[in-house]
Amino acid sequence: MKPLKHFCLLAVLALTCLSSTDAEPLLNPKQVWADYDPNKGDFKEEIVKQETKDGLYYRESYISAYVLGEEVRIYTLYQVKESAQKAPGLLNVHGWMGAPSINKDYVADGWAVMSYDYCGKNDNRAHYTKYPEKLSYGEMGGGKVTNCSLPDKTSITDPKQTSDYLWYAIESRVLSYLEQQKEVDKSRLGAVGYSYGGTIMWFLGMDPRIKAIVAYFGIGYTEYYRNRGVMMYNVPYVEPEKTSGEKIYLAGIAPEAHVPYITAPTLFLNGSNDHHGVFERGLESFKVFPKDVPWAFAVQARGHHNTEKIGQNTKMWLEKHVLKKDVFWPDHPQSVIKLDAGGVPQLIVKPSNPQRVKNIEIYYALKNPSWISRAWRDATVVRQGDHWSAKLPVIHVDDYVFAYANVIYDTTAVVSTDFTAAIPSKLGKAKATDTASTVLYSGDGGLGAWSHVAEVEGAGGIKGFRCIDNKTGFGNAQMNDPKWQAPANAALGFKFYCTEPQTLIFTAGDYSGEIEITASDTWQEIVIPKENLVNRHNPNASMPNWNNVPNIQFKPKAGADITKILFANFKWVEKKP
Repeated sequence: MKPLKHFCLLAVLALTCLSSTDAEPLLNPKQVWADYDPNKGDFKEEIVKQETKDGLYYRESYISAYVLGEEVRIYTLYQVKESAQKAPGLLNVHGWMGAPSINKDYVADGWAVMSYDYCGKNDNRAHYTKYPEKLSYGEMGGGKVTNCSLPDKTSITDPKQTSDYLWYAIESRVLSYLEQQKEVDKSRLGAVGYSYGGTIMWFLGMDPRIKAIVAYFGIGYTEYYRNRGVMMYNVPYVEPEKTSGEKIYLAGIAPEAHVPYITAPTLFLNGSNDHHGVFERGLESFKVFPKDVPWAFAVQARGHHNTEKIGQNTKMWLEKHVLKKDVFWPDHPQSVIKLDAGGVPQLIVKPSNPQRVKNIEIYYALKNPSWISRAWRDATVVRQGDHWSAKLPVIHVDDYVFAYANVIYDTTAVVSTDFTAAIPSKLGKAKATDTASTVLYSGDGGLGAWSHVAEVEGAGGIKGFRCIDNKTGFGNAQMNDPKWQAPANAALGFKFYCTEPQTLIFTAGDYSGEIEITASDTWQEIVIPKENLVNRHNPNASMPNWNNVPNIQFKPKAGADITKILFANFKWVEKKP
């Protein structure tokens, strides 16, 4: 259930394209690209390196693209089996400030893989894409990147003033270069984009030459919605007036603007807490996908720009839609939040092909409208015939409860349900069965929210845990859950056992400081004073309170070994007045 002020996405897209800036109609993506021909002009190929080794042909080269009357020299990589004929082509697109790379697994499987740079000059790279001065806003590291506004902060007046326009144009030109390679079957072309490469992948989905795309991250209403904090479940929900530049960008350049025009089967892989785009808005886009175009998405729970649990989807998707193999792919699963007989919210999931379902994982979160800091819980799932369900206990029936599920099939394919939200009291006679807790860990086996730790038993039989990675340290991101949010006037306390002194770097949200772990043959206790933690961006500002800390992280200071410390009994310690 959404606030009444939330408009249907389709209506928003339509209204955006029909609104006007300075009495001029806004351009949709089809109109923006009506005069661009990616095949126009000589490639002017310059090979800087090529070799054949271990049966693989490899080449690095520069080619030309012609954009807005200027010539761009694009740096590309290409690899294919030496004896390949009619090989499927794969375009591999890097992320923000990234560099081109060849996915050798696909080359080994018989694909002809091409990658390219669109970042421009960065660090001391010998080779990179070279933009002319008039198109210098294509340089990611040049300080001139433009989206809704120009470097002088004034609004854009033309979609072609955006950096995305240049990157889209280059991407399309490299596809033309890939399809003309002698080893490539131009009727079998696919593309994969990572991070910002995922952003520009949605444009490529409109290209009829592409038979399938996979976007890792990259959609989710980053401009305006993320950058101005317009979260779908803010209470109250308010949409600030858009600038003229935001209207132009959202109508014709933003990745989500391309959705109604996509022709390529599209797979979207994302993390529920990924910084790149708003989780729930990204999934809303699929509600307006063209009806005859296959699509699917999977969202890794608690993922922050990582998708290692769902990345296996990519190969299956490309083999099904590019290679036309007989690969099983399930239909989109159905889900809904309802009250059970006792008034407790529950998520009910009905997948396709239930006989092939290996497992269903249901996640839920409470209240927090900000996707990036939302604390996801693992719900206990029960199967009942052809559907699965899980209770979603809440603390307050008038606050939002959010839920979704990942359906895992016997092929290892993972598909997610829609993101679902409801205010329990509006569903009927809802009952709150959960309560707030000051205990974050008490040795009861609840390690799910703690990263890089393993449970141990220390002196005196006290159960605790040990960090298992001295490089990354360990942390917890559950503090934004209302159940474990810090009470007023509370501070974080815990027990530790260590026979050698260690110094740790402790981070709580944007604040950090050093913690001295003293040596002893017995368990010791510590309460971290908020005054000892200072803002990472302003060393003169100490942490005002613990109430809004979204996460905590412990790391060893240089020379220390965090794996030698046992930790136990994490809790909020309330100071007495």
